Amino acid sequence: MPSGPTFIHPTSEVSDDALVGEGTAIWNWSKVRERAILGEQCNVGQSVYIDIDVVLGARCKVQNGVSIFQGVTLGAEVFVGPNATFTNDLYPRAQSPEWTIIPTVVEKGASIGANATIVCGVKLGTYCMVGAGAVVTHDVPPHALVVGQPARVIDYVTVAGSRLNWADPSVPPPVEMLKI
Repeated sequence: MPSGPTFIHPTSEVSDDALVGEGTAIWNWSKVRERAILGEQCNVGQSVYIDIDVVLGARCKVQNGVSIFQGVTLGAEVFVGPNATFTNDLYPRAQSPEWTIIPTVVEKGASIGANATIVCGVKLGTYCMVGAGAVVTHDVPPHALVVGQPARVIDYVTVAGSRLNWADPSVPPPVEMLKI
């Protein structure tokens, strides 16, 4: 993660109304909209779109090609893999006077794999892991490893991301096992 002064690549566009934390790096061709808040020491890759009012906690890493739309809040130390997308509308239409933003929360330490889609209105628990290409349509428990379309729990992971190979993924393991 970057340390030291904030870096914004000259090809990126960051709104004057956005707050960018110390030591955060925003790489080429990215866009950060009004009232977005990026915590300290975040790393925002190439061609990332961060919409109005989005919040990134400290030390988040957002890889190339990610779109984070209004209504999304990322806790500290969240990893978002290349080309992952967050939605903010369950029933999208080109014109919809009834549209309201549906919030999505990603808690501390969660990891989201490349090309995953996070459908709005879900909560991703602390240190959970979303596999590459997964489509998340429901809340993900803390430390759960989810894969597939729609995503389903197949195991649990430690804080470091190691799989537990837990016998019954429908029953979470004891908390002591997850701190490894």
